[in-house]
Amino acid sequence: MNATALGAKAARRLMVARDATTVLAAFTVTLFVSAVLLFSVQPMFAKMVLPQLGGSPSVWAVSMCFFQAALLAGYCYAHALNRLLPARLVPLVHLCVMGAAVVSLPIGLPTAWSEPMAGDAYLWLMGLLVAGVGLPFFAISANAPLLQAWFARSGHPHAADPYFLYGASNLGSLIALLAYPVLLEPFAGLKTQAGMWTAGFIVLGLMIATCGALSVGRASSETAVAPTAGDVATDRPTWARRAGWVCLAFVPSGLLVAFTSYVTTDIAAAPFLWVVPLAMFLGTFILVFRDSPLVPHRVMLLLQPLVTAIVLFGIAMTGSHGWMMTAAGGTLAFFVTTMVCHKELYDQRPSSGHVTEFYLWMSFGGVLGGTFSALAAPQLFNSIWEFPLLLVLGMAMRPGFLKRPGKQDLRELAVMGGAAALVLVLMTAALSAGMMTVAQAELGRMAIIVTVGALAVVNSTSALRQTTFIALGALAVVLLPSAMNRGDAERSFFGVHRVTTIANGQVRTLLHGTTIHGAQRIKDEDGQPIDHAPVPMVYYHPGGPAARAVTAARRATGKSSAGFRAGVVGLGTGAMACHARADERWRFFEIDPVVLKIAGDRKQFTFLAACQPNADVVLGDARLTLAREGAGSFDYLLIDAFSSDAVPVHLLTQEAIALYLDRLSPNGILALHVSNRHLDLQTVASATAKALPGAFVALADDRNKGRGLDAVPSRVVLVTRSPQAFREVLSLPYVNAVDDVGVTPWTDDFSNIISALWRKARS
Repeated sequence: MNATALGAKAARRLMVARDATTVLAAFTVTLFVSAVLLFSVQPMFAKMVLPQLGGSPSVWAVSMCFFQAALLAGYCYAHALNRLLPARLVPLVHLCVMGAAVVSLPIGLPTAWSEPMAGDAYLWLMGLLVAGVGLPFFAISANAPLLQAWFARSGHPHAADPYFLYGASNLGSLIALLAYPVLLEPFAGLKTQAGMWTAGFIVLGLMIATCGALSVGRASSETAVAPTAGDVATDRPTWARRAGWVCLAFVPSGLLVAFTSYVTTDIAAAPFLWVVPLAMFLGTFILVFRDSPLVPHRVMLLLQPLVTAIVLFGIAMTGSHGWMMTAAGGTLAFFVTTMVCHKELYDQRPSSGHVTEFYLWMSFGGVLGGTFSALAAPQLFNSIWEFPLLLVLGMAMRPGFLKRPGKQDLRELAVMGGAAALVLVLMTAALSAGMMTVAQAELGRMAIIVTVGALAVVNSTSALRQTTFIALGALAVVLLPSAMNRGDAERSFFGVHRVTTIANGQVRTLLHGTTIHGAQRIKDEDGQPIDHAPVPMVYYHPGGPAARAVTAARRATGKSSAGFRAGVVGLGTGAMACHARADERWRFFEIDPVVLKIAGDRKQFTFLAACQPNADVVLGDARLTLAREGAGSFDYLLIDAFSSDAVPVHLLTQEAIALYLDRLSPNGILALHVSNRHLDLQTVASATAKALPGAFVALADDRNKGRGLDAVPSRVVLVTRSPQAFREVLSLPYVNAVDDVGVTPWTDDFSNIISALWRKARS
């Protein structure tokens, strides 16, 4: 062979290599951009809807269910295209769908859905989601399986195993997730975001067209690659195998919702804390959907029983040590379990000819897992029991769990597992019979968890044994006294409400997660029941800003004897009712029926029974219910929806505060309780209120310390449009007029949670 021929051959190899690089880059970038748009549209549109439905938390839940269902529909559509149409027509049909979606852009609220239908908000919201974002989201959701199927027909050297491209897709999702609250939301309003998204969608359409052309142009008998790469199975999937895909997707998806619920309910409901589990969830796909995982699978398999046992140990403990152990161990356990399941999912992937079917069943399992934790579990459990339950199910996803054990294995498992189960049964019976104290039972529970956890770790060769021992540890948490079953707990759509007694039984408290929403002293220091009228405690004590502002409003309106009208958003234990006088009209607004049930139960709290036995309580979100009140309806209006850690942002915007002020009488006073552990809300509330014409703003900063729950320090922003009322406000203790604070006011179109977090962290 002469030099010319060698040179030509080398040139052809170089061209082929460059061509392969171009194809890979085109598909990778397109998947990345598609995922960015897919993940950014979800928080953007849900935020658009919040003010329309009064910011009810159900907006987020219904939206999440819709997006999961739409993703599954997109995967079904992708699978149908791949199975039913010739390969050359698939890109053309999908581009037509993308083109039809452009007609519905930019994303926004259709005018036909300006107001929700009374009593049918769920159906109204689903219809709004379909009309407002359904088609664009559906079109984009199909891109991940479609593009991988097209890549499999591209003739690229890696075309036989396109699953590694899923990592690029999830990298885009991860970047969109982290960038939205940090880089997009603080600097762009919703209209600007919608315009940017529309431009990105059009660019994505052009990229999809390019990938389709590359796929069709290169798919021929000469260039097609046989699906025989690596350990990818080439046979047609069986129903047992499909069920395995569903289960391996079910556990991580359900665990994502369960762990997020547990962290934000029973540990600390810090804003954006939910971002961490979701980012880790997406990151696991990036780490393991490849031939050589970035984290060795054997390490994850060794860690899984250990970290799960640590979580069970910490989840049962009360006090700060328990939640710190659970926060650290739970984060690691969630990550490890998800890594194990997703690696097993990748190892069980089919040949490239079944790529769309694989993602279809994976999506179906994800929908089932999310639905179980988000919708079914709150109806089944009175606490976040789905978290440890799914950790146990995650152990059953380990390789070899379904392998039939030998007779010797069964005998050993029966002896060790039976002994642990017998001890657990005997301890439960002794506790019920009064033969064992709660403290002794707690020590026994800890011993059981340590023992079965150690057995699970050392039995590393048997997934069945490990799962059995971990299940026994979880059963000990359920049956014996633990932090998960202390007090009387009730669960609603809005979280877990737990009534407990503290201070040697002297004080009864209402907890929402880790936040105290009210307390009542039920015994004196001698342990004798208190028989006089209850005295408000915590933030609502007689010397606190919320109570003193009532007095200022009475003086400002000249209604110190009768005719005074007050509104309170956030019922809690009903403590504010005991600041009412005879012949005054007080109305309470509460979003959660369970809170109303607890406050009205004389066996729990007696504030309402003693001070407002026929309390006027309106159920619903504050913005929706207050909007139905007439102008000038209240002389005093307390918005007490910010003392919890999960802040309803829509209640703190210019539109919301303007609504509150409109509901005040000419000399009325608005009080915004902005005490918060994680956010600098007083600055936000002050800046937003001062941006309204004619508003006078002051901050009451109660530093009263040293009295425990009898008088908890609080911060309240006081707003009025009356100079006379403002003079009364400034006459109160620890109240000062607010100067310009240099913070951009929040609106329904713009809010900046990150800056509020940062200011609080620096203070």
